[in-house]
This record gives sequence, C-alpha cells and structure tokens, in this order.
Amino acid sequence: MAYDEDLANRIRELVANEGGVTEKKMFGGLAFLINGNMSVSASGQGGLLLRVDPDETEALTRKPHAEPFMMRGRRMNGWLRVAPEGLKTKRQLEPWVTRGVKYARSLPAK
Repeated sequence: MAYDEDLANRIRELVANEGGVTEKKMFGGLAFLINGNMSVSASGQGGLLLRVDPDETEALTRKPHAEPFMMRGRRMNGWLRVAPEGLKTKRQLEPWVTRGVKYARSLPAK
C-alpha cells in the first residue's frame, strides 16, 4: 500500500512554519524530519506513524485509534501508529503532529 498523499499534504501544511523540516521516504511512507529526526510519517501501511516520548507510549496507546508501532513482531517503545479513522479532521490530526514534532525537536540534531 502506498502512503496517503492527502494525509501527507495535510501534515505538510501543519509543519510548514516549523524550522529544520525535511521530507524523506521511509518505511514505505513519507516521513517529516525535524533537524534529521523523524517526527511523523504518512505511513505506507495507512494512517500516521509518529515518534513520541517513550515514557508516554503506554498512556498514548489508550487514546482512540492509537496503538503501539510493531516492527517484526516487536513493540517499539516511543513509536505509535494512529489509524486513518482518527485522522479525518484537522482537529484530530494536529495534536498528533504537534506531539511528534515536539518530541523530535527535543532530540539532538543529526
């Protein structure tokens, strides 16, 4: 499955005024990096993939449409997947993008 180009455009609009943003095809999707650190991605598996504070992962998975990101059957702490159903409006999408950008910005630049 290719990533959702509409979702990528909506993310692009939300990060347009952020400094240090680059786009890169990763994990079959389109990732938005902040100073070289992945923040959010229009996932190639649908929905949003985002990086979060590892200490907040468990609590965030209790939010509607959010689940832990799994890679090769292993739960990746500090990464979430948000289903497309939870991203239909700007009001739904924006807090996730903001969270991913904020966390990526807290990391040392690459």
